[in-house]
Amino acid sequence: MSKTTLQVTEAQAAAVDKMAKLITRFSLTLPAIMTLESMRPLTFVGSQFMHVMSPAATMLLPFAEWDQMAKLLEKRDGVEYVITAIERADAERKTAERAAREEASP
Repeated sequence: MSKTTLQVTEAQAAAVDKMAKLITRFSLTLPAIMTLESMRPLTFVGSQFMHVMSPAATMLLPFAEWDQMAKLLEKRDGVEYVITAIERADAERKTAERAAREEASP
């Protein structure tokens, strides 16, 4: 059995980055990662639920971006991609905050 690599489109990458920044802005990194890790065995079911929730989810992301996230999460490797993006966004936010604190302190 050959392992296929995850193909992420530019639209999917942009949607994931936007969602990751939103998650880290509200300090929801840990709950988001725990939720994604716990749904890993049910990725397809979770992605289908995202399609059902699309009308309500447009408060967070535009429909097209939400749909791209759902399509990405249909694949098991997509969850790992999203988790990595959230961790990267969180690290960038913490680095920026640390630099701002160091710059502000005498």
